[in-house]
Amino acid sequence: MLVLALAAGVMAPGFANAELMSPFTASVAEPMLQPVGDEVLAAQTGKAVGVSTISGFVLNLLSQWQLPNGESVSATGTLAVSKTATGYTAKTGATAIVNELVSQTNQAVNTYVSGLLNNGANGATTTGGENVQVNGVSQVTQVAGNNNVGSNTATIDFSPTSAASQILNGQTSANASGANGLAASIAFNSTGAVLKLTTPAGVATQQVTANATQSANIAQLMKIAGNNQAVMNQLQLHLQTSALTANQLRLMGVQAALANMTSLKK
Repeated sequence: MLVLALAAGVMAPGFANAELMSPFTASVAEPMLQPVGDEVLAAQTGKAVGVSTISGFVLNLLSQWQLPNGESVSATGTLAVSKTATGYTAKTGATAIVNELVSQTNQAVNTYVSGLLNNGANGATTTGGENVQVNGVSQVTQVAGNNNVGSNTATIDFSPTSAASQILNGQTSANASGANGLAASIAFNSTGAVLKLTTPAGVATQQVTANATQSANIAQLMKIAGNNQAVMNQLQLHLQTSALTANQLRLMGVQAALANMTSLKK
Protein backbone atom coordinates (compact mmCIF):
# COMPACT_ATOMS: atom_id res chain seq x y z
CA MET A 1 0.00 0.00 0.00
CA LEU A 2 1.17 3.50 -0.74
CA VAL A 3 -0.19 6.72 0.71
CA LEU A 4 -0.54 9.63 -1.68
CA ALA A 5 -0.20 12.87 0.29
CA LEU A 6 2.42 15.59 0.32
CA ALA A 7 2.95 18.36 2.83
CA ALA A 8 5.99 20.37 3.85
CA GLY A 9 6.65 23.73 5.41
CA VAL A 10 8.98 25.85 7.46
CA MET A 11 8.09 28.35 10.14
CA ALA A 12 10.29 30.88 11.87
CA PRO A 13 9.38 32.42 15.24
CA GLY A 14 7.34 35.55 15.51
CA PHE A 15 4.67 34.92 12.89
CA ALA A 16 2.83 32.00 14.43
CA ASN A 17 -0.48 33.84 14.23
CA ALA A 18 -0.07 35.14 10.69
CA GLU A 19 -3.17 34.49 8.58
CA LEU A 20 -3.04 34.14 4.81
CA MET A 21 -6.39 34.05 3.08
CA SER A 22 -7.01 31.08 0.78
CA PRO A 23 -10.03 29.84 -1.18
CA PHE A 24 -9.17 26.31 -0.03
CA THR A 25 -7.12 26.84 3.13
CA ALA A 26 -9.22 24.52 5.27
CA SER A 27 -8.68 21.47 3.07
CA VAL A 28 -4.98 22.13 2.51
CA ALA A 29 -4.07 23.03 6.07
CA GLU A 30 -4.70 19.47 7.30
CA PRO A 31 -4.37 17.18 4.28
CA MET A 32 -6.09 13.81 4.57
CA LEU A 33 -3.93 10.78 3.99
CA GLN A 34 -5.62 8.57 1.44
CA PRO A 35 -4.50 4.92 1.11
CA VAL A 36 -4.31 3.77 -2.51
CA GLY A 37 -3.91 0.10 -3.34
CA ASP A 38 -1.15 -1.29 -5.52
CA GLU A 39 -3.72 -2.47 -8.06
CA VAL A 40 -4.74 1.19 -8.62
CA LEU A 41 -1.22 2.62 -8.71
CA ALA A 42 -0.03 -0.08 -11.12
CA ALA A 43 -2.33 1.30 -13.82
CA GLN A 44 -1.23 4.93 -13.46
CA THR A 45 1.51 6.13 -15.81
CA GLY A 46 1.58 9.73 -14.59
CA LYS A 47 1.99 10.86 -18.19
CA ALA A 48 -1.55 11.59 -19.33
CA VAL A 49 -5.13 11.88 -18.24
CA GLY A 50 -6.24 9.01 -20.46
CA VAL A 51 -5.16 6.10 -18.27
CA SER A 52 -7.69 3.42 -17.43
CA THR A 53 -9.24 4.80 -14.23
CA ILE A 54 -8.52 8.55 -14.46
CA SER A 55 -11.23 10.46 -16.31
CA GLY A 56 -10.23 14.01 -15.42
CA PHE A 57 -8.55 16.24 -12.86
CA VAL A 58 -8.68 19.62 -11.16
CA LEU A 59 -5.46 21.51 -10.43
CA ASN A 60 -5.61 24.42 -7.96
CA LEU A 61 -2.65 26.76 -7.41
CA LEU A 62 -2.37 29.58 -4.88
CA SER A 63 0.57 31.69 -3.75
CA GLN A 64 0.46 34.71 -1.45
CA TRP A 65 3.06 37.04 0.05
CA GLN A 66 2.27 39.41 2.94
CA LEU A 67 4.80 42.19 3.61
CA PRO A 68 5.15 43.71 7.09
CA ASN A 69 4.05 47.17 5.96
CA GLY A 70 0.64 45.87 4.85
CA GLU A 71 1.35 45.33 1.17
CA SER A 72 0.69 41.96 -0.44
CA VAL A 73 0.81 40.06 -3.72
CA SER A 74 -1.06 36.90 -4.70
CA ALA A 75 -1.85 34.71 -7.67
CA THR A 76 -4.36 31.89 -8.08
CA GLY A 77 -5.16 29.51 -10.89
CA THR A 78 -7.40 26.52 -11.60
CA LEU A 79 -7.28 24.05 -14.47
CA ALA A 80 -10.19 21.59 -14.70
CA VAL A 81 -10.09 18.80 -17.31
CA SER A 82 -12.94 16.34 -17.77
CA LYS A 83 -13.71 13.52 -20.19
CA THR A 84 -16.53 13.81 -22.70
CA ALA A 85 -18.00 11.48 -25.30
CA THR A 86 -15.71 12.92 -27.99
CA GLY A 87 -12.57 13.72 -26.00
CA TYR A 88 -11.65 16.05 -23.17
CA THR A 89 -12.68 19.57 -22.22
CA ALA A 90 -10.60 22.05 -20.23
CA LYS A 91 -11.73 25.04 -18.17
CA THR A 92 -9.37 27.58 -16.64
CA GLY A 93 -9.31 30.45 -14.20
CA ALA A 94 -6.42 32.78 -13.36
CA THR A 95 -6.03 35.90 -11.20
CA ALA A 96 -3.07 38.01 -10.08
CA ILE A 97 -3.34 40.77 -7.47
CA VAL A 98 -0.94 43.41 -6.14
CA ASN A 99 -2.02 45.46 -3.11
CA GLU A 100 0.46 48.31 -2.61
CA LEU A 101 0.45 51.35 -0.37
CA VAL A 102 -0.40 54.65 -1.98
CA SER A 103 -0.25 58.22 -0.71
CA GLN A 104 -3.11 60.71 -0.62
CA THR A 105 -2.11 61.76 -4.15
CA ASN A 106 -2.42 58.14 -5.29
CA GLN A 107 1.33 57.75 -5.63
CA ALA A 108 3.02 54.52 -4.61
CA VAL A 109 4.74 54.70 -1.23
CA ASN A 110 8.43 53.74 -1.16
CA THR A 111 8.65 50.40 0.64
CA TYR A 112 12.43 50.04 0.42
CA VAL A 113 12.82 51.04 4.05
CA SER A 114 14.92 49.96 6.99
CA GLY A 115 14.05 49.73 10.66
CA LEU A 116 10.87 48.15 11.99
CA LEU A 117 9.36 47.51 8.57
CA ASN A 118 12.66 46.26 7.15
CA ASN A 119 11.71 44.46 3.93
CA GLY A 120 15.36 43.66 3.22
CA ALA A 121 17.54 41.69 5.63
CA ASN A 122 20.53 44.07 5.58
CA GLY A 123 21.64 43.05 2.12
CA ALA A 124 21.19 39.29 2.69
CA THR A 125 20.39 37.15 -0.35
CA THR A 126 19.23 33.60 -1.08
CA THR A 127 20.51 31.71 -4.12
CA GLY A 128 20.58 28.23 -5.58
CA GLY A 129 17.09 26.97 -4.85
CA GLU A 130 15.88 27.60 -8.38
CA ASN A 131 18.48 25.12 -9.68
CA VAL A 132 16.99 22.14 -7.83
CA GLN A 133 15.47 19.68 -10.32
CA VAL A 134 13.51 16.62 -9.21
CA ASN A 135 11.41 14.18 -11.21
CA GLY A 136 8.37 14.16 -8.97
CA VAL A 137 7.72 16.76 -6.29
CA SER A 138 10.31 19.22 -4.97
CA GLN A 139 9.72 21.78 -2.22
CA VAL A 140 12.51 24.26 -1.42
CA THR A 141 12.47 27.05 1.17
CA GLN A 142 15.43 29.43 1.60
CA VAL A 143 15.31 32.10 4.32
CA ALA A 144 17.67 34.92 5.27
CA GLY A 145 16.23 37.18 7.96
CA ASN A 146 14.21 37.14 11.16
CA ASN A 147 10.59 36.46 12.14
CA ASN A 148 9.53 34.98 8.81
CA VAL A 149 6.94 32.30 8.14
CA GLY A 150 6.82 30.20 4.97
CA SER A 151 4.85 27.15 3.89
CA ASN A 152 5.00 24.89 0.82
CA THR A 153 2.05 22.50 0.70
CA ALA A 154 0.99 20.06 -2.02
CA THR A 155 -1.85 17.54 -1.82
CA ILE A 156 -2.89 14.86 -4.31
CA ASP A 157 -6.09 12.86 -3.91
CA PHE A 158 -8.43 10.55 -5.80
CA SER A 159 -12.17 11.20 -5.82
CA PRO A 160 -15.17 10.04 -7.91
CA THR A 161 -15.97 13.57 -9.06
CA SER A 162 -14.05 16.69 -9.99
CA ALA A 163 -14.30 19.55 -7.54
CA ALA A 164 -13.31 22.97 -8.85
CA SER A 165 -13.16 25.12 -5.73
CA GLN A 166 -13.64 28.44 -7.53
CA ILE A 167 -15.79 30.03 -10.21
CA LEU A 168 -13.58 29.92 -13.29
CA ASN A 169 -13.12 33.14 -15.29
CA GLY A 170 -11.84 31.47 -18.47
CA GLN A 171 -8.44 33.17 -18.30
CA THR A 172 -5.32 31.12 -19.03
CA SER A 173 -2.93 33.77 -17.68
CA ALA A 174 -2.90 36.83 -15.43
CA ASN A 175 -0.31 39.48 -14.50
CA ALA A 176 -0.17 42.34 -12.01
CA SER A 177 2.65 44.66 -10.96
CA GLY A 178 3.30 47.62 -8.66
CA ALA A 179 5.71 50.53 -8.57
CA ASN A 180 7.94 49.19 -5.80
CA GLY A 181 9.08 45.81 -7.09
CA LEU A 182 5.82 43.95 -6.40
CA ALA A 183 4.61 41.59 -9.12
CA ALA A 184 2.44 38.49 -9.54
CA SER A 185 1.87 36.27 -12.57
CA ILE A 186 0.37 32.91 -13.48
CA ALA A 187 0.07 31.12 -16.82
CA PHE A 188 -1.23 27.80 -18.14
CA ASN A 189 0.31 26.61 -21.40
CA SER A 190 0.96 23.46 -23.41
CA THR A 191 3.69 22.27 -21.03
CA GLY A 192 1.98 22.95 -17.71
CA ALA A 193 1.58 25.86 -15.31
CA VAL A 194 3.91 28.52 -13.91
CA LEU A 195 3.14 30.88 -11.01
CA LYS A 196 5.53 33.55 -9.68
CA LEU A 197 5.42 36.24 -7.01
CA THR A 198 8.13 38.91 -6.77
CA THR A 199 8.72 41.32 -3.87
CA PRO A 200 11.67 43.38 -2.56
CA ALA A 201 12.23 40.54 -0.07
CA GLY A 202 12.37 37.63 -2.51
CA VAL A 203 10.33 35.37 -4.77
CA ALA A 204 7.81 32.53 -4.48
CA THR A 205 7.15 30.19 -7.40
CA GLN A 206 5.15 27.11 -8.30
CA GLN A 207 5.66 25.10 -11.47
CA VAL A 208 3.88 22.06 -12.87
CA THR A 209 5.52 20.54 -15.93
CA ALA A 210 4.16 17.62 -17.94
CA ASN A 211 4.98 16.94 -21.58
CA ALA A 212 6.06 14.14 -23.87
CA THR A 213 9.79 14.92 -23.74
CA GLN A 214 10.47 14.90 -20.01
CA SER A 215 9.17 13.47 -16.77
CA ALA A 216 6.34 15.28 -15.05
CA ASN A 217 7.21 17.29 -11.98
CA ILE A 218 5.82 19.69 -9.40
CA ALA A 219 8.19 22.32 -7.99
CA GLN A 220 7.46 24.77 -5.15
CA LEU A 221 10.11 27.36 -4.23
CA MET A 222 10.30 30.19 -1.69
CA LYS A 223 13.31 32.50 -1.36
CA ILE A 224 12.89 34.98 1.50
CA ALA A 225 15.59 37.60 2.16
CA GLY A 226 13.82 39.89 4.61
CA ASN A 227 12.24 40.24 8.02
CA ASN A 228 8.63 39.72 9.14
CA GLN A 229 7.49 38.19 5.85
CA ALA A 230 4.59 35.73 5.58
CA VAL A 231 4.61 33.55 2.46
CA MET A 232 2.80 30.45 1.27
CA ASN A 233 2.56 28.18 -1.75
CA GLN A 234 -0.40 25.81 -1.96
CA LEU A 235 -1.21 23.21 -4.60
CA GLN A 236 -4.09 20.75 -4.87
CA LEU A 237 -4.44 18.05 -7.51
CA HIS A 238 -7.78 16.21 -7.53
CA LEU A 239 -7.70 13.12 -9.77
CA GLN A 240 -11.17 12.11 -10.91
CA THR A 241 -11.65 8.35 -11.03
CA SER A 242 -14.13 6.72 -13.39
CA ALA A 243 -16.42 3.90 -12.34
CA LEU A 244 -15.21 0.42 -13.20
CA THR A 245 -17.37 -1.64 -15.55
CA ALA A 246 -18.52 -5.15 -14.70
CA ASN A 247 -15.99 -6.59 -17.18
CA GLN A 248 -13.17 -4.64 -15.58
CA LEU A 249 -14.16 -5.88 -12.12
CA ARG A 250 -14.26 -9.47 -13.37
CA LEU A 251 -10.86 -9.09 -15.02
CA MET A 252 -9.35 -7.65 -11.84
CA GLY A 253 -10.80 -10.57 -9.89
CA VAL A 254 -9.27 -13.12 -12.24
CA GLN A 255 -5.91 -11.33 -12.15
CA ALA A 256 -5.95 -11.25 -8.35
CA ALA A 257 -6.80 -14.96 -8.19
CA LEU A 258 -3.98 -15.88 -10.57
CA ALA A 259 -1.54 -13.71 -8.64
CA ASN A 260 -2.48 -15.44 -5.39
CA MET A 261 -1.98 -18.85 -6.94
CA THR A 262 1.69 -18.13 -7.63
CA SER A 263 2.36 -17.95 -3.89
CA LEU A 264 0.97 -21.43 -3.19
CA LYS A 265 3.49 -24.11 -2.42
CA LYS A 266 3.78 -26.86 -5.00
